[in-house]
Amino acid sequence: MRFLKGHGTENDFVILPDADGGLELTPGIVARLCDRRAGIGADGVLRVVRTKTAGDPAAEALAGDAEWFLDYWNADGGIAEMCGNGVRVFARYLVDAGLAAPGEWNLATRAGLRRVTVGVSGDVSADMGPPVHQGAGEAAVDGRPYAGERVSMGNPHLACRIDEPVATLDLTRAPDFDPEAFPEGVNVEFFRPVGDNHLEMRVYERGSGETRSCGTGTVAVAAAAALGSAAPVDGKLPQGEWIVDVLGGRLTVTFDGQTSYLKGPAVLVAEGEIRQDWLTAT
Repeated sequence: MRFLKGHGTENDFVILPDADGGLELTPGIVARLCDRRAGIGADGVLRVVRTKTAGDPAAEALAGDAEWFLDYWNADGGIAEMCGNGVRVFARYLVDAGLAAPGEWNLATRAGLRRVTVGVSGDVSADMGPPVHQGAGEAAVDGRPYAGERVSMGNPHLACRIDEPVATLDLTRAPDFDPEAFPEGVNVEFFRPVGDNHLEMRVYERGSGETRSCGTGTVAVAAAAALGSAAPVDGKLPQGEWIVDVLGGRLTVTFDGQTSYLKGPAVLVAEGEIRQDWLTAT
């Protein structure tokens, strides 16, 4: 099995080329690939497959609008709807491999279409869709509660503003949250303003633990910071540009009043072959 390794602000992925849809992933295989000691190590797996051969209902529904489908799996083997950094790394791989031309085009995801803008080299931008505010929520770390905003980016987020530096938090364990509000789990972000339209953030991702970055989470915290606790008025979304510093680097979020855009680096690091005897070992 051929693989590549890539990352977006150190949110890292195992990339599995599977243009014709012949690869059968299982939660166990994904978890082994993402194991940082016994496997390759990653926050998740990106299977690169054409929408018409993906074998996924979400892909089939979008086959007429996008050639490629982002089949994203979390490190624990669970399937996820979307991944903002993953979309950008996925797009970089397609251009680097000659499977797509530099420019602007759609990718299919389980959360719908995402339009990307990618050059021969450099940063990749992705239309992340409009953030959907879903009301107040709360997370707790070491028994201390933090008020937050529930934001959907096609996947669930709880963005909590804090006053102290984000480095002070202990995120070695998952924050507590209301399972009735998030029956499928949630990505929990903690953010602090450090300047005008400038935030710092840490994130605990469902199925992966604390990661160095989270693309959808970056947009979620920018949306929460832009609107505060106020719901969008008459459905209008925020406008403006936000800089978000994550553990793995810096991302830019832009709101135009209709949708959101995420821009930042997408890096391919290595490629190779996964040994078949390791892959099939129990």
